[in-house]
Amino acid sequence: MKKTFHLRVNGVEREVICHPAKTLLAVLRDDIGFTASKECCGKGECGSCTVLIDDQPVCSCLLMVSQTENKEIITCEGIGTTENMDILQHAFVLEGAAQCGYCTPGFIVSAKSFLNDINEVPSKEHIKEALGGNLCRCTGYTKIIKAVETAAKMQFSMDEVKHG
Repeated sequence: MKKTFHLRVNGVEREVICHPAKTLLAVLRDDIGFTASKECCGKGECGSCTVLIDDQPVCSCLLMVSQTENKEIITCEGIGTTENMDILQHAFVLEGAAQCGYCTPGFIVSAKSFLNDINEVPSKEHIKEALGGNLCRCTGYTKIIKAVETAAKMQFSMDEVKHG
């Protein structure tokens, strides 16, 4: 039986009517129209469906919509747009960090959470650890790690200018 759920997605209150056991990923893609998050494994092992829930990266294929009511949900679309890219998205473009692009939104969302939680430019090893829940079938991860490192440098140089 369907139920009404109140979700806050990318800063906007949304009302969705669906079965309580529908995954958050399916609701985001099919009911709301945010298609950056992808279903690849359906088991929470690849990270392609990663979104932020209350600022924590979560595989949206593993959550039922009923578990996310009244929580803050951020998808890759909520991080930045083509017209107003986030530093992280800009760094992915600069470093050529996307191949086919299927996994890219999940990497960006995970990296965004990671960069929000640190206060210095991280080591490559720290970046690898932070992105450990995200898989890419196209690349050896070198450009993805470089993009996150570049974004961190850009973020902290901007912080220095602001607080200088």
